[in-house]
Amino acid sequence: MRTIQNGNSGPLVTYAQLSLRRAGEAPGSLDGFFGSRTESAVKNFQKRYGLAPDGIVGQRTWAELFPYLSAYRPVRIAEGDTMYGLAVRYQSSVDAIRTANPSVRPENLAIGSVLNVPLPFYASAWEVPYSSLLNGIALDGLTKRFPKIRVFSIGRSVLNRPLLAASFGIGGIAVGINAAHHANEWITTPLTLRFLEEYALAESQGGRIGGFDAAELYRRTRLVLVPQVNPDGTDLVTGYLAANDPAFQSAMGLAGSYPRIPFPSGWKANIRGVDLNLGYPAGWERARAIKFAQGYNRPGPRYYVGSAPLSEPENLAMAELTEREAFRLTVSYHTQGAEIYWRYGQKAPVGARRIAEAFAAASGYAIADPDEQSSYAGYKDWFIDAFDLPGFTIEAGRGTNPLPVGDLETLYRENLGIFVNSLALAPDA
Repeated sequence: MRTIQNGNSGPLVTYAQLSLRRAGEAPGSLDGFFGSRTESAVKNFQKRYGLAPDGIVGQRTWAELFPYLSAYRPVRIAEGDTMYGLAVRYQSSVDAIRTANPSVRPENLAIGSVLNVPLPFYASAWEVPYSSLLNGIALDGLTKRFPKIRVFSIGRSVLNRPLLAASFGIGGIAVGINAAHHANEWITTPLTLRFLEEYALAESQGGRIGGFDAAELYRRTRLVLVPQVNPDGTDLVTGYLAANDPAFQSAMGLAGSYPRIPFPSGWKANIRGVDLNLGYPAGWERARAIKFAQGYNRPGPRYYVGSAPLSEPENLAMAELTEREAFRLTVSYHTQGAEIYWRYGQKAPVGARRIAEAFAAASGYAIADPDEQSSYAGYKDWFIDAFDLPGFTIEAGRGTNPLPVGDLETLYRENLGIFVNSLALAPDA
């Protein structure tokens, strides 16, 4: 990560501030501005780790801060080390260390070997806005804390960022959950990542999640999560894409055709100005006619359908993943409106209404049908149309996009029942 210092601002500063706070320092607010309090916290941290206390976060300081962002620390075993001693030293637990290192025998730690020690906070951070970088760091932390989670790339974005997916479960029923098709709905990324983390924790402890036996869900199903379908657009909205970056400048130029849409906070599209949730082959031509009539006939912040179905690499990657994994049920996370969409036009797969009712009962969200202006070319529409299986769009939360990180606790409480019921009620193959 690039060097940051007093006077800088942006997501990297926010991540450094979060890491410093987790390390017990006092950088001030997680506001993304590197001021005197953050500089003082950096100097104190550097002294603790034997670094020159210059207040600049360069390569060596980032290396020491990184465990406080990824939520685990690789530790090389020295003579006399025990799992209990490591747990005390790093405020972890023996159970957490054993889960993270399933092949290691606690009574016989090999000197010189490396253990991944979970630290006492979540890998799926809720305190800061997400970028493609933080999504990758969170997924790395989850795999190190819970090795049963498998992370893999399903393709590349327009800007060549990896489109990451995580798989958890050994059952024959594949359930697909995706988030952040729309850039300014990035909050669905940490929302879905937190469920994955809580689910993996419950399974490792032989516990329950949302009223269900986590181990039984793990044995019956295979959850495949794509937490950030639109990394480029997310980076634009959350500020990780610098204002002097050519991609940012190009997007700003496209946004100029739609002056009533705030930039970049109103941006939903991918970095080429194509709305990814209007890019699937389910009534795409009808969607094109509707959106063109509304004036969205060129690339821009939202509602442009692209040149053809699956014209964008992000859409194509999602379609190929869906076909390869043979999902039996899918849930697409968006914000906001507290609504559940469950059919494509009048097409309703067998059992879909019953599942929608279970989602509604668990969340308090309303079961809804989209109007004619918004009924085509979405991922849910294509999944139902192509496979005749239950597919859902969840408009989580209430407010104005992008929703603030302070809403995450409420969002999780509302949506936990949807997450677990998507696994419990997915139809058999």
